[in-house]
Amino acid sequence: MSEAKELLKKISTGDKKALARAITIVENEIEGVDEILTSLNFKKQISVIGITGPPGAGKSTLINSLVKQLSDQGKSIGIIAIDPTSPFNYGSLLGDRVRMAEHFTNENVYIRSLATRGSLGGLSAKTIEITDVMRTFPFDYIIVETVGVGQSEVEIAGLADVTIVVFVPESGDEVQTLKSGIMEIADIFVINKADREGADLFSKNLNSLVHSRKGAETPVIKAIATKSEGISELISAISQCVHSEKEKREFLLTEKAYKLIQNLRMKNVDKQELQKLIHNEFQRGNFNLYLLVKKFNKNY
Repeated sequence: MSEAKELLKKISTGDKKALARAITIVENEIEGVDEILTSLNFKKQISVIGITGPPGAGKSTLINSLVKQLSDQGKSIGIIAIDPTSPFNYGSLLGDRVRMAEHFTNENVYIRSLATRGSLGGLSAKTIEITDVMRTFPFDYIIVETVGVGQSEVEIAGLADVTIVVFVPESGDEVQTLKSGIMEIADIFVINKADREGADLFSKNLNSLVHSRKGAETPVIKAIATKSEGISELISAISQCVHSEKEKREFLLTEKAYKLIQNLRMKNVDKQELQKLIHNEFQRGNFNLYLLVKKFNKNY
């Protein structure tokens, strides 16, 4: 049996060391990556929960409380924390051990940080593949937390079965100008730090926006993650979304396939080489960007 298939066999039985090894191979494109990905088996449907929102919304604290309650119920949870890339070593800047230290020794919890590595929108280009590797492990839930910048709020919808968008009461001033994309992709809204002034008004306004949308009603939950308030309601809302979103599977698969094909086609595009090519062409004068792009595509 090949190393890749041996790893996957061990992962399916709950071997965390094998899972860590497989993720490292996939993330760094070490030999065996293609065999691992093409041998993945998804017989068990594990729910992927995406949690996004602006910086400072308390996403990590919310996840801590959510994971604690799920773990207390005997659930097994895998966490992927998408962090900004360090400008020094291209690794995870924040680090899972610092932000979620209380779960580090919890046997029911597995945490992995991934650096964005400059990915537009805050989702690592490897997030889809690593999430799928984790889906072969006997988790009950997989939680993906994004950095919450740029397009990440919208991108996460193409990855997660349930998308949770986290706000704070101070976001209430901007409720009328929320990105339409966020309004569309959210399965659940959470107003965290709901003990702050303006939480009730923000909740009322957000509910009004939700009711004005066509289709199913989107839950708006007030929470105080530091006190674990609202977490039971959040778990209940997640459960309802999981059972009502089966028709979303094909949409998710299409989005994931599109992203993977896009990454594959851009794999051989070296930005520095592109810059050199532009420099040379520009020096000749009468530079035409579209002729260059056409020529570039033929070469690659």
